[in-house]
Amino acid sequence: MRRAGPPAPYICFVPPVLDRADDLTPQWLSAALGRDVVAVATEPIGAGQMGSSWRLTLTYRGEPGPSSLVAKLAGGSDAARAQMAFGYRKEIGFYLQLASTLKARVPQCWYGAISEDGANFTLLLEDLTPSVPGVQAQSCSVAQASGAVRNLAALHASRWNDPTLRDADFLAPIDGGMAELFAAALIDATEAFVARYEDDLGDDDAETLRAAAQAMAPWLLERHEPFAIVHGDYRLDNLMFAPHDGEVAALDWQSVSAGPPGRDLAYFIGTAFDAADRRRHEEGLVAGYHEGLLAHGVAGYPFDRCVEDYRAGHLQGPLITVLGAIHATAGRSDNGDRMFIAMATRTCAAIRDLRSLELVGTR
Repeated sequence: MRRAGPPAPYICFVPPVLDRADDLTPQWLSAALGRDVVAVATEPIGAGQMGSSWRLTLTYRGEPGPSSLVAKLAGGSDAARAQMAFGYRKEIGFYLQLASTLKARVPQCWYGAISEDGANFTLLLEDLTPSVPGVQAQSCSVAQASGAVRNLAALHASRWNDPTLRDADFLAPIDGGMAELFAAALIDATEAFVARYEDDLGDDDAETLRAAAQAMAPWLLERHEPFAIVHGDYRLDNLMFAPHDGEVAALDWQSVSAGPPGRDLAYFIGTAFDAADRRRHEEGLVAGYHEGLLAHGVAGYPFDRCVEDYRAGHLQGPLITVLGAIHATAGRSDNGDRMFIAMATRTCAAIRDLRSLELVGTR
């Protein structure tokens, strides 16, 4: 559950959006937080592919506030930021309009704003220390995965088949034209991805990635129900794990949508484990997710349908992995390459094992 904090993010408009971490001054933070900040220490954290994150250590005069916060800002060149404006709007919309309605654990938002063109944004979020992020290239324990799927069930159950989700423009479902554009972009990006990582991908993986790209347009338009708030990039690097009670919190909401919940479940399990470990544990994890939905009041969703949606959902893996690798605003790095290779090989194995491509066009 979400922890106590301000009833809603405090919004100020002078100036609303920052471009650099150097602009996170005591004066600006005082206006943003509605408290008298007299000093701030800033340090970079994480290795975001689509922006930058900073830990702020704050000192106040008078009314106290959070001793530390995490600031998220846009990153990369002007062109890269413009390309990511759609995702930036999603994350701001999520924190300002949806986060307070969820049963799942997400960071408390203290401030959020975005520029008119969507190319710059500023978020001030709860610092989840001492929780630590997962490491995508390394996998996780079964206990951690179980906590992650419980949190995912809470997320999805919060707004399960809620028609009011359609009123949020940043959650608008993909239409036929958008599906074709995504598919065309993925087909092109897949060739670049295969060429970049040809020494690390087997022939089967390259073939699976290409087949997934070709199937993407119809897949994006399928399985309209059930629908829920879908994170879209629910994976280890975007999750924080508490060291003592096993609580899991989800970060990075730039791919949020109202869509088929099985895609989040498949993407998490399919990218978290090597093939052998996934085969051993996925049945129990899917069952745990389904039990979580039932515990949160979801009805009329039998387990066999959940399993089918999980199988079909694995095409989320190539979509996010390939586009993320090729279009990330951050430069390439050894850690980033290891992450993308692990995600691609794992998700391709899951697609083949579960015959996910055979389900395209069945609902």
